[in-house]
Amino acid sequence: MSEKGSPVNVACVQMKPLFGQVQKNVAATKQWIEQAKHRGADIVVLPELCNTGYVFESRSEAFSLAEEIPNGPTVQAWSRLAETNNVYIIAGIAEKQGESLYNSAVLIGPSGYIGTYRKNHLWYEETLFFEPGDLGFPVFQMEIGKIGMLICYDMWFPEAFRIYALHGVDLVGIPTNWVPMPSQPEGQAVMAVHLAMTNAHSNGMFVACADRVGEERGQPFIGSSLIVDPYGWPAAGPAGGDSEELVLARCNLSEARTGKNKSSLNHILRDRRPEIYKL
Repeated sequence: MSEKGSPVNVACVQMKPLFGQVQKNVAATKQWIEQAKHRGADIVVLPELCNTGYVFESRSEAFSLAEEIPNGPTVQAWSRLAETNNVYIIAGIAEKQGESLYNSAVLIGPSGYIGTYRKNHLWYEETLFFEPGDLGFPVFQMEIGKIGMLICYDMWFPEAFRIYALHGVDLVGIPTNWVPMPSQPEGQAVMAVHLAMTNAHSNGMFVACADRVGEERGQPFIGSSLIVDPYGWPAAGPAGGDSEELVLARCNLSEARTGKNKSSLNHILRDRRPEIYKL
């Protein structure tokens, strides 16, 4: 890292998991992580629930595919990949803890497991299977910078990004499984892309979204993975809507610390007036 600041290469993997085929899915993530590393990636973001698939028919089915963190086989496999390839991995996984079940994301580094985020805002039938997250919005301070995580529908809640901004987060990694939204205009970027750009701009941070593609049990997914800079513009992507691909961008994370200045006289956090925001 000879450049001034904190440059890292961030990759988002847009892949098509096979429902219930955990070993094949983990093997596929291995190939993607190795490809990302070959292209220079320091951080690799994988989609939501990428080792199991997404469309569960019952809580018992979801529970049967869930794993404990960090001792389950998937996180252990990702930990070996992170060490071997000297990368950080952010990836979505179904987590079981005792009798509880969470839609979670893990952060893993070259030295092993770092931490977990549990999805706070559950989408549609997830509410039938998963408990809402109980870890809040954890911030992970590392040598490369401050990292936060969200999952899919969390993006629709600006409070999540603002909390991370107030805690100085440089990059929010978002495993996601975006589905078609009603009233999508022809020829327009999908709504989630607009949300990623808006929240990155409004909070002066990098946002990296890794979506999946394909159809699972009749549910289509829409791809469009992207990496957004702190000024709100795509640094890479959006990817296509139906193809597996790797989205890669060089991100100087120090720009998240300067990108909050929207003019010589304005700073997105200093200009807040929380005293007038009370209901």
